[in-house]
Amino acid sequence: MEHHIHPTVDEIYEALYPTMPTLSKTTIYSTLKLFAEKGAIQTITIDPKNARFDADIAPHAHFQCECCGMIKDVELAAMPSCKEVDLEGLKITETQVYLKGLCNNCYKQEKND
Repeated sequence: MEHHIHPTVDEIYEALYPTMPTLSKTTIYSTLKLFAEKGAIQTITIDPKNARFDADIAPHAHFQCECCGMIKDVELAAMPSCKEVDLEGLKITETQVYLKGLCNNCYKQEKND
């Protein structure tokens, strides 16, 4: 996927509703849950208020700005793909790495205040 957004169910609903007024949030949630179960997307829980969804299923981390709430993908050189790895008797099926702090814009604003 070329878009690196991490939408919530509400954001997806608001984007689709104008062209699909019979669409329900339940349908969106059920579809996203199925996609996640099949490995087509990943559910990320960096935002404690809303589950977000990511079409990029390659190993990567997520950064969330604690000021503006922006979430973006972060490539980590040492990010392992832990699926189907047996680590001391543990079968790892999912890895999520979350980083939090201030984005460049919010950091600049903080320094200028």
